[in-house]
Parts: sequence; C-alpha cells; structure tokens
Amino acid sequence: MSSKAKQSQKLLLFRLSGTRLFGIGTLKIREILPFRALAKLPHSHPAVAGTLSFRGTALPVIDMAAAVGYPALTTEELTTASIMITDVQRREIGFIVRGVERIIETDWKKVQTPPKALGDRAFITGLLDVEGDTVQLMDVEMLLANVYPDSLDSGEVALTDVQSETLKALNILLVDDSRVARKQLSDVLDDKDIPYQVTASGDEALQVLLKDNELGRPVDLLVSDIEMPGLDGYELTFDVRDNAELKQPYIILHTSLNSEMSLSYANQVGANEALTKFDAHELLHAMLRGAAPA
Repeated sequence: MSSKAKQSQKLLLFRLSGTRLFGIGTLKIREILPFRALAKLPHSHPAVAGTLSFRGTALPVIDMAAAVGYPALTTEELTTASIMITDVQRREIGFIVRGVERIIETDWKKVQTPPKALGDRAFITGLLDVEGDTVQLMDVEMLLANVYPDSLDSGEVALTDVQSETLKALNILLVDDSRVARKQLSDVLDDKDIPYQVTASGDEALQVLLKDNELGRPVDLLVSDIEMPGLDGYELTFDVRDNAELKQPYIILHTSLNSEMSLSYANQVGANEALTKFDAHELLHAMLRGAAPA
C-alpha cells in the first residue's frame, strides 16, 4: 500500500429552525422530496409526523426538529419543508427538515469533536466550519434511538463456552464517534462478559494501538466505524496496515450506510471484513473469524 487512503466526503446541508446549519453524509440520502401530506400513525412517538408511501413501501417520517428538542415545524413551515429519505442501519426513514441548502465536499480531518459541555444528549457527532458558518453533523443513530428506544436492543446471540472464552482471551478495541453506536457495540460484549477497550475517535484508537503494542499486549481485534471526524475508519486501517512495527490486528470496519461502495473501499484499504451496522450476530461471528488461527 503506497499512498494515503482517501475518499471524497460529501455532506448535505440543511436547516431545522432559524439559521443554524446541520449536515448529513450524502451516502445516507436516498432522495429529497417536497413535503406532502402524511398518513397519521397512531400511538407513535410525538416526533413521528406520519407515514409516506415511497416506492411501494410505507415509511415512517420524523420531524427532525421535534426529535432533537426544537419546536415542531408549524403548518405554515411545512408548506416549504422537505423530506429527506435516508437509508440508515438497514432501514429507510424519512426526515422532515425546514429547508435543504446545498451539498458540499469536505475532509473529515476538518471536522472537530463536539465539546463535552454540550452534554450527553447532544445529537451531533462533529462540528465543521463552512465559510464562517458552524455546521453540526447530525448523529442519526442517537436520534433514532431516542424515537425508537427498542432499536437499541441488540438481541440475544448464542455463543458456546469455547467461543466465549476465545473472545475473552483477546485484546479487543472498539471505536465509534456515535455515543449510541458505542453503547450498542459495548452491550453486545458486556452481555457475554467479554472485556474490551473503547474510544470515540480514530486518533484515540491509533494511540491505544501503538501504546498496547509497545507494552507487549497488542490489539488482536479492531472494530471501527468508517465515518468519523479526524482519522476516519479507512485512514485508521491504512495507518495500521502501513506500520511495520505493529502486530497486525484483525480489522472489522462497519458503517450505517447500506452501500456496496463503502464496503468495497474498506476491503481495498486493508480491512479484513466490512459490515453494515448494526447486527449483533454478524458482529460476534465476524470477531470469531478474526480469532480463528491463520
């Protein structure tokens, strides 16, 4: 591998209320539609505005402003609003936004980690300066977990005693910038009493990899998100594979994007496996494949 891993990152900028800009990766976007009447969904979360018929399927549509704590869009505002049809975590969901601005191309290295002062309930994964405006990158996983709490349930995955002990013997490192995604990953291993380390960024993960290698207890399994501010999953994988001093871990990259392109690129930069998150069964069995003798 002779050149630095790079991939164009595009963001769709939009507004929820006032002039504040938000962003979401364009690979998550399936289509953008002008607002239209929705069928009401009884006994649903207050932020669920209704359902929309999209290509023969009834999709739930969420008022994104209401879901993250802003006032819901008024009837007047809805007349000029848009619906973003997204594909996240293997499900298509619509989000009502006040207005769609434009698409920009950016570098994840320019994305800053949100300050801790924002607290645990901030629905953003990063901040980006765009021509003097601060764009907040939406944490879609956290938003969906807030509207659909049951989506956090990873389900029961059966492991034999041998499989469980095999994973317990490994030095496992998890990395994801989404608080909700980190919890989902952690819950799967906690349920089996499997020890692990976890970080919120690729830069932190690389430091853990280097330190543990120096201490003689190298990381055996690295499970990383792809889309992260700073050092993303692709570049983290490249840096690990390009470091001859590191004992090479088995690398599993995962993404909320149901995208063959994302998964193909993950293999190109040296990942052993690439998964569309989140499926506890797939993850644990991918980890078991990484634990198998070469």
